[in-house]
Amino acid sequence: MDRAIHRKPWAPKRIVFLGLAAIAILAILYQLFGHSGSRLNVDSEKISITEVVQGPFQEFTPVNGTVLPIQTFYLDAVEGGRVETRFVEAGAMVKRGDPILRLNNTNLQLDVMYREALSYEQINNARNTRISIEQNSIKVRQEIAEVELGLEKATRTFVRDSALHNRGLISQLEFTQSRDEYQYWLKRRTISQENARQDSILRVNQIGQLEESMKRLTANVTMTRKNLENLTIRAPINGQLSSLNAEIGQSKNPGERLGQIDVLDSFKVRVAVDEYYISRVSAGQTGEFELAGERHRLRIGKVYPEVREGRFEVDMEFVGGEPEGIRRGQTLQIRLELGDLAEATLLSRGGFYQKTGGQWAYVVDPSGDFAVKRPIRLGRQNPLVFEVLEGLRPGERVVTSTYDNFGEADRLVFR
Repeated sequence: MDRAIHRKPWAPKRIVFLGLAAIAILAILYQLFGHSGSRLNVDSEKISITEVVQGPFQEFTPVNGTVLPIQTFYLDAVEGGRVETRFVEAGAMVKRGDPILRLNNTNLQLDVMYREALSYEQINNARNTRISIEQNSIKVRQEIAEVELGLEKATRTFVRDSALHNRGLISQLEFTQSRDEYQYWLKRRTISQENARQDSILRVNQIGQLEESMKRLTANVTMTRKNLENLTIRAPINGQLSSLNAEIGQSKNPGERLGQIDVLDSFKVRVAVDEYYISRVSAGQTGEFELAGERHRLRIGKVYPEVREGRFEVDMEFVGGEPEGIRRGQTLQIRLELGDLAEATLLSRGGFYQKTGGQWAYVVDPSGDFAVKRPIRLGRQNPLVFEVLEGLRPGERVVTSTYDNFGEADRLVFR
């Protein structure tokens, strides 16, 4: 007799198949709804996604520089006066010592004449004083000569009288007078010698002081005459008189700027840098610019630490010679290098930084269907890329466009 065979409803194979299907469905549901945090659907065509790469990195900042002459000398009015003559015009090439302007100052001329007369009077007085000193010295020497002569005569008389007195041929009175005369001349010689010694010391000191006084007076006369010479403004160097601010009949005050002379043998570049970099810019750092399709390098020669309107200035010199055709006043766009070239993990710059400050970013899932907020840490930067310190690996992709429309969403789901 036949017996009906009933299939078991939960065979092992069926259980495995249903289990796998359930896991797949749960995975899909988890991807769509299972994450905690807020989600936001975005149009993938309206955002920028950039891949993190490994490559060479150099920190730099773009700056503008102006080509200037390597040296500029300013012409200032040492003495004030009225412009009387213009010898050259602005733009002319001048040589050292060439006259440029002549000023007229009547009061200065009268003052110079008075000072010259006063100085010459003092010089004459000093010369007369020296003559008096020399004459007094001559008198002292004459006195010594007279004393030596008197002593010599008294010595001979005393020697003779001593011999005669010993033999009793002269009286005691005559001998005493001869002896006293001899002793008198001895004492007088001593006094004369001391007087001569003191006179010699005093004369040396006085002559030294007079010599110094004569030098100062002569220098005073020279300086007085130079004040008149300063009324003629001359070129201090060879160069181009690039500006001249003086018209015939115009009055100029002492110290007033009259013009400038530029040395056109070579050039430098004056660069304005944001004050943010003032602690990171020093002499010797380099930069580069492009001109006529060629790249040229510059080196910082001098840093001006004064900050004006949020910027400070540096002077840069050309490395390896100046580019052909460079002109005064030309503007150059320069990449000022702030560090050495090194290998780093790099992320392209984008609007996301304004929202996150470089502390987090939306990282695209390998599936490409969504992006998740992830904490990151960025380091140095240049106008092209950020240096990634933590949170990202080469090959990962990051949403780098602005995050202003994403609110506080933890996940971006791409449509």
